[in-house]
Formats: sequence, C-alpha cells, structure tokens
Amino acid sequence: MKSVPHRAGFVGIAGRPNTGKSTLLNALIGEKLAITASQAQTTRTLIQGVLTMPEAQVVFADTPGVHKSDTLFNKRMMDTVRGAIQDRDLVLFIADATRPVTQEDEHAVSALPNSEKAVLVLNKIDRVEDKRLLLPLIQRYTELFPFLEAVPVSARNGEGLDELKRVIVCYLPEGPAIFPDDYLTDQPMRFLAAEIIRERILRVTREEVPHAAAVLVDTWEETPRLVKIAATVHVERPGQKIILIGNKGQMLKKIGTEARQALEQKLERKVFLSLFVKVKPNWREDPDFLNAIDWHSMVGSEKTVT
Repeated sequence: MKSVPHRAGFVGIAGRPNTGKSTLLNALIGEKLAITASQAQTTRTLIQGVLTMPEAQVVFADTPGVHKSDTLFNKRMMDTVRGAIQDRDLVLFIADATRPVTQEDEHAVSALPNSEKAVLVLNKIDRVEDKRLLLPLIQRYTELFPFLEAVPVSARNGEGLDELKRVIVCYLPEGPAIFPDDYLTDQPMRFLAAEIIRERILRVTREEVPHAAAVLVDTWEETPRLVKIAATVHVERPGQKIILIGNKGQMLKKIGTEARQALEQKLERKVFLSLFVKVKPNWREDPDFLNAIDWHSMVGSEKTVT
C-alpha cells in the first residue's frame, strides 16, 4: 500500500473585522492563542499558530481585519495583513455568512494578491437557518476573486472544520514538519498575558474604551509555583482612565480578577497580577510606543527566579 506523503506549509488568515478569524484559528488549533471579543478589530497583530497532524503540519497566521488605515497604528496593522498573505502556500479568506457582500467586503477581497492561492471560508453558518442562502453568497465572492474552493463552517460549534482541514492540507506542498510536534506559537508569554488582560478590558468596558487601551507588561517574575506580573493599561484620555478604574476601583478589580483567573489556567500556576492605568495621549501615533507594544520586542523578556 502506497504511503500518503506528508505535507507542511504556511497559511494566512484574512478578512474583514468581526468575521471570526481568531475564533477560527483557536478552533483549528484546539488551543486559545488569539483573544476574542464582540468588538471589531480585536486582533492587532499577526498571531501564529501551528496545527500538527499525522499527515501534515499547518502554520497559520491570523491577521487584523482589513479596514481603513486612518492612524499610524492602523497603517501598521494593514502592513501586517499584507505581509501575512504574501508568499503563503494558501490564504483563507474568512467571510461572515450572515451578511450580504458589501463595498467593504469587496475592498477586503481586493487586498488579496492575484498570485496567491485562496480558499473562501464562510463562517457563522450556525446562524443561517436556510443554508440555501449560502450559494448566492459564494457565487458573489467567487465573482470577485478566483477562489479555489468555498467551505462553509462554524468556528463556534465546529461544523465544517474537518472538511476545512482536509481542503487546507490538499493545497500544501509535500515536505517534513517545520516545527516540533509540541510547538504551538511564536508569541512569548509576556505578550499573551498582555493580550489576556486586554481581552478582559474589551469584554467588560463600554464602547469608548476598548480601542483606546493598550497593555504593557512592566515586570514578569516566575518561580515553579508562582508568576508575578505587573502591567500597565495605557489609555488616551483621563475620562477613559476613570471608566477603567471604576467606582472605588471596582472595574479595574473585576478586570484584574478575570485576567488573573485566565492566566492561571493558561500558565497552570498561581498568578499574582498588579494592574495600573496611565493616560498616554495619542499613543496610536507614537512610533516608539507602538514598537514597545509589538510582541517582537518582548521575546526573551521573562525573568525566571530559581
């Protein structure tokens, strides 16, 4: 019996904000690597996740949603998107199956390089009662770009994910695994901790705060039993700081408690988390600050205490 060749390659995940890209990445990997929230533009940078199967290894790159670049921060996010979908073995374009194709969707599709192989992934089909409505949606998207295939899925309940994995593997080149079997992501824990804190902010504060908040981990010390983390939440205006702290500090306490519990689950250790809030006007236009919150600057920054 002829053995099936092993395949391995790089797959970019792209699409408009709020189409469920990060939820899909987490579902495909089987591990929470990217934070999720109901607000658009939850993902701010490239999140790499590796799926290792007996027959293949897939290196996913989740990206921010394609949107208007009106600040230096947004321009950097769009540069990230363009970089993540160039020279990939495959691109997954994620679309919301509950929405008709809009001008913004057409703009997002136009960001796909014509030279790239791409698969249309219609997400959120669990919210579409009449599945016959998916066909005209697929037809409209395929008029905009020569997608190789269209795969309807629900990242939330797992419907269609096995078929999507099969399709992805079909288009990967033959070759050995790129990373060890137990490798999941290239992001340092310091960055993942900052993202977990920001996720709690997104989920518990009102609309004016989430996108104005950036989290920096100031110190990180770990022992075999305990991880001590101090982090600062930077916002753009004094009013946002007041909202984040809340009456008698209750809002910040709630954010800290929920983030600590999520971190303890992730790290499988007790966590001591200290949170602070500072006002940093126009941080989204400050290149030095944007460099500081880039996870690449955090590699190797955790301190282990023996």
